Amino acid sequence: MRIRDGFIIPLHSRMEERKYLTTWKRYLPVIRLHLKKSLNEEQQFKLNITDFESAGDRGKSGYTFNLALENGKVTNNISGSAVARDLYEALKSDDTIKAMLQDRSIKISVGKSFVLSIKNNHLSAYK
Repeated sequence: MRIRDGFIIPLHSRMEERKYLTTWKRYLPVIRLHLKKSLNEEQQFKLNITDFESAGDRGKSGYTFNLALENGKVTNNISGSAVARDLYEALKSDDTIKAMLQDRSIKISVGKSFVLSIKNNHLSAYK
């Protein structure tokens, strides 16, 4: 905890937790395009590591993550990855992307080579 302007603020305030959000929002147009193309085949594109390093240094933990979505909701645990959480926040903020995520099972991942992959699996109507 720390005090700023007379208010007690947790060390992990919302502002600090969202340090990659602006970076991801800059990528939304290209993510939107690749999400659409992922209906036919898995999509991959290289991210600029400098964009993320300037937002916050992840050190040895790196920037790798897996984000699994069904009907636009996260189905795996991303609590340990600020990069993944902020990507999800950015995706939710875009109405076009939110619509594309409906009725779909999507896996978005970033590996050590800093390539973002989008794999689209249609949800079965039979649950």
